[in-house]
Amino acid sequence: MKYLSNFSFRQIVVLLFFFSMVACRNNTSKKEKEIVSEPAKMDDVVQSKLEGVLSSIADNKGKLDDSSTLVSFASVKAFYKSNQYKGIWSSAENYLPVADSLFQFIEQAKLYGLFPEQYHVKQLTEIRDRFAADTLAKTDRRDAVQWARADLFLTDAFLTMAKHIHKGRLMPDSIYKNIDSAQGLSFYHTHLKMVLQGKSITEALSSLEPKNKDYQILKKSVKSFLDSAKFTPAYTYVYYPYKDSTAFIKILIRRLQEEGVVSLLVNQLDSIQLKQAIIKVQKQRKLSTDGKFGVQLVNALNNTDPEKFIRIAINLDRYKLMPDELPVRYIWVNLPSYYLQVMEDDTVHLESKVVIGKPNTRTPLLTSAISDLVTYPQWTIPNSIIVKEILPALKKNPGYLARKGYMLLSWDGEPIDPYEVDWKKYNKGIPYKVVQGSGDANALGVLKFNFPNKYSVYLHDTNQRYLFKNENRALSHGCVRVQEWEKLTWYISALDSLAAEAKNSTTLSSDSIKVWLKRKERHVIPVKSKLSVYFRYFTAAGKNGKLVFYNDIYGEDRIARAAYFSYK
Repeated sequence: MKYLSNFSFRQIVVLLFFFSMVACRNNTSKKEKEIVSEPAKMDDVVQSKLEGVLSSIADNKGKLDDSSTLVSFASVKAFYKSNQYKGIWSSAENYLPVADSLFQFIEQAKLYGLFPEQYHVKQLTEIRDRFAADTLAKTDRRDAVQWARADLFLTDAFLTMAKHIHKGRLMPDSIYKNIDSAQGLSFYHTHLKMVLQGKSITEALSSLEPKNKDYQILKKSVKSFLDSAKFTPAYTYVYYPYKDSTAFIKILIRRLQEEGVVSLLVNQLDSIQLKQAIIKVQKQRKLSTDGKFGVQLVNALNNTDPEKFIRIAINLDRYKLMPDELPVRYIWVNLPSYYLQVMEDDTVHLESKVVIGKPNTRTPLLTSAISDLVTYPQWTIPNSIIVKEILPALKKNPGYLARKGYMLLSWDGEPIDPYEVDWKKYNKGIPYKVVQGSGDANALGVLKFNFPNKYSVYLHDTNQRYLFKNENRALSHGCVRVQEWEKLTWYISALDSLAAEAKNSTTLSSDSIKVWLKRKERHVIPVKSKLSVYFRYFTAAGKNGKLVFYNDIYGEDRIARAAYFSYK
């Protein structure tokens, strides 16, 4: 027993020594000091420290210590190498004025939809306060290691903010055309050099912002929001839908405690107690008081000022993925707003309510251009709808097609008797077309606007025009139904007429279209004047001088928050 006891003690000593060595090695850059007695020699020592630190952390993905990582390490390292590893933000134990300007910009970064904590504001403040307090011994102010760290943090902050202001933090989608893969590290280095040569921090970084008018309007609304926003206390974010019901309930109870409807001393609630707590919140928020948790309750609980700011940041970043320039004329559909706008010279020329896809048959994001119009169109039902809705109904009763006014056709257009098909053997699709004939009862209404896209969606009229009265208009199978389809038709027709006049050619007039609509005739009308179409997703916008939030109908904000803003 004595031998075992001594052995255990020796083991503990060895282990403690081992872990202390590992800790020291991991925190070398943080704990190491090098005091420089003469201020005139500080810059040279800082230069040597910068080269050493950057080399030592190269294999550690830019990690300076357990709590500090250079976000743009590759860019930072490349810049210092090109600058012979000279410090750029201080000289002779004093910050340069440009460093003070950058400090101030970081502290006010929220005005740009940025988060100061991502740009080393905590570490920089600690170093600056330590220098300011060290008036007698000056052991901190004369520490070259701390000056080197401060230089690295400031450079990383500038280069990271430059990238975030310019391109944002979201991964680009294939629909966006503002992706410049040729933009290397030197692009942001150039802006940093401009600052070091006398250009103001604000001017250099603001020049990287999108020129998009809607971006500028949204950004201008940020200041008034921040002036009245409350960022404390920090509320727990509730993710929904959930994967783990037990974990979800724990988080929900914690959030209800923060709302003051559940005692902080309570760890668990039974179903009745949970229902009563939820009803209290629903009454406070003027929601339907059913005592059940779901999208409505979770959205209300997450509707705090910090979360609103994250949504603002996400939407500002979405604009950064847009093309630098948009056409003179284009159709803009912002899905969460449930509105279509025809833009001409940055002015809303036409506006219409729209009905968009339901969350389970969502309207895709896309960029295209109107190719043709179709009067009294037929609707060839997409395979996705056939699999989800029509095939299960056919397995129960082949008479479903006749009841809905659908035709079953071969790919060559020959009619097929649905009663002669063994529907049970099909699960992922059928070898036929399901078509709804043209007419006033057709789901596409009396006119369709076609544009090339891989999703088989389009703009169109509808036979359910009463749906435009609804506040929630995410009700379609994916296509976009347009209330003011007639105005859009005449606008496109007028554009084609102007284009034809300019080329001394002929085109179909709006009178011809009116005649065909009156006769209920099906015609395909080619569109010669290009009119671009953008389907986009923005849940925050500046409107009439105010900040407006739209419902996150497809959960895109929630996904972006989890992927890119989970550190908040």
